[in-house]
Amino acid sequence: VLNGNGEMTGLAWVNESGTLTSPVGLTNTHSVGVVRDTLVAIEVESRTQAGEHWSLPVVGETWDGLLNDCDGFHVHPAHVRTAYEVATDGPVEQGNVGGGTGMVCHGFKGGIGTASRRSGDYTVGVLVQANHGRRDRLSINGAPVGRHLDETEVPLPSPPGTRPYLQARGSIICVVATDAPLLPHQCNRMAQRASLGVARTGGAGENSSGDLFLAFATGNRLSTEPAEATGAAASGVRGISMLPDALIDPLFYAAIEATEQAIVNALSAAQTMTGRDGITAVRLPPDRLREILDRHESYDHRR
Repeated sequence: VLNGNGEMTGLAWVNESGTLTSPVGLTNTHSVGVVRDTLVAIEVESRTQAGEHWSLPVVGETWDGLLNDCDGFHVHPAHVRTAYEVATDGPVEQGNVGGGTGMVCHGFKGGIGTASRRSGDYTVGVLVQANHGRRDRLSINGAPVGRHLDETEVPLPSPPGTRPYLQARGSIICVVATDAPLLPHQCNRMAQRASLGVARTGGAGENSSGDLFLAFATGNRLSTEPAEATGAAASGVRGISMLPDALIDPLFYAAIEATEQAIVNALSAAQTMTGRDGITAVRLPPDRLREILDRHESYDHRR
């Protein structure tokens, strides 16, 4: 947690058990309940054996109330089931998709972004739901992009009438994943590094922002079945692998860089959107972004 004005369900059990045992859902603030309950229902339906089962899904949220009538509860169980059923590996849709549909980031249209880095034999991937930040603080590759693109050039998504657009009141969810064999405390450390990626783009964990991060590792696959059902030793002892703490720094760097790029990708993939009450969030203009980065010698367009 960088700043706690937000919600991510299931974290108490993740922290207690050191395991992630459910899908991760991302949605808007007022749809956490329906997403969580539908994920529970999907798991219940998948059980093949009778028993006293329980589920504590992880569901994170950011507030999309500028563009979406989130008080209208427009996310229904059918939407959650469809998202679950079509989920697959391969390229991830970015921008105005899924939980990121109505999000605003640094005063531009935001949404879902993802990026990854290779570190030796391992991969670190990050997915963000970017709905945070102030326009004047946006920095990309060290260039003060937000200061060059103020509201006189790219309007802020201001509500109608005299009510001003209040910046830095959104949130960001970061999910960090790696195939490295990490222990729970090391996953916590990876999640902490996501905050540095947020900071590199100008995020500051402002008072009204909910900046929540989760990291998990797939390098160890632990069965939730009793030891005798899995053929484990009679003592119940199971072996796991781990990367020594002394060798974890390259994964930290990968998590920071991937978080930074995922936020930039969310901004770059998002499209201008007009939502409720005629409020429009304008995309980050790609040509102007390239011009600003070239001016600051922080981007090589030939790559």
